[in-house]
Amino acid sequence: MSAGDTAAASSSATSRVGRSRLGERLGGFIYGTIVTLSVIVAGARAFPHEPGHVAVLVAVTSIVFWLAHVYSHSLGESISHDEHLSVAEVRRIARREGSLIEAAVPPVGALLLGALGILSARSSLWLAFGLGLCVLGVEGIVFARTERLGLVGSLVVVALNLALGVLLVGLKLLIGH
Repeated sequence: MSAGDTAAASSSATSRVGRSRLGERLGGFIYGTIVTLSVIVAGARAFPHEPGHVAVLVAVTSIVFWLAHVYSHSLGESISHDEHLSVAEVRRIARREGSLIEAAVPPVGALLLGALGILSARSSLWLAFGLGLCVLGVEGIVFARTERLGLVGSLVVVALNLALGVLLVGLKLLIGH
């Protein structure tokens, strides 16, 4: 094998690992955003004038789901690799699944603006929804670019992501009014 072939094989392996990590994180972001929007829907109904309570609900729910994912993936990897996991491996899984929590950060920030009185409660709830939708849109764009989809494919993926978010906003309107 020539030096050029070795470099190409190494680059290909590196890009597969990077692509795999990106896929895992993107999946966590999408899942985390959907969980976040769902909790905002329920929280807005229960605490329409208390965005701070909704922010706590979103944060706690995100952490609980993150812990559940770390635990379940750790058990699954232990079985699939037929070995006990090291603390380092559990940390790796925890970092990988961290995108589930990270997805909640923009909407929680908006809710905290309402809790601090910088925005009205209603405005902060809608801003949190809007940021969640923006995150879903960006996630669709990242997927489309990674997959090298054309314009139509990219628009379809972004539309599907946003449709899921809009469905949740519609649910909020139906439940909240």
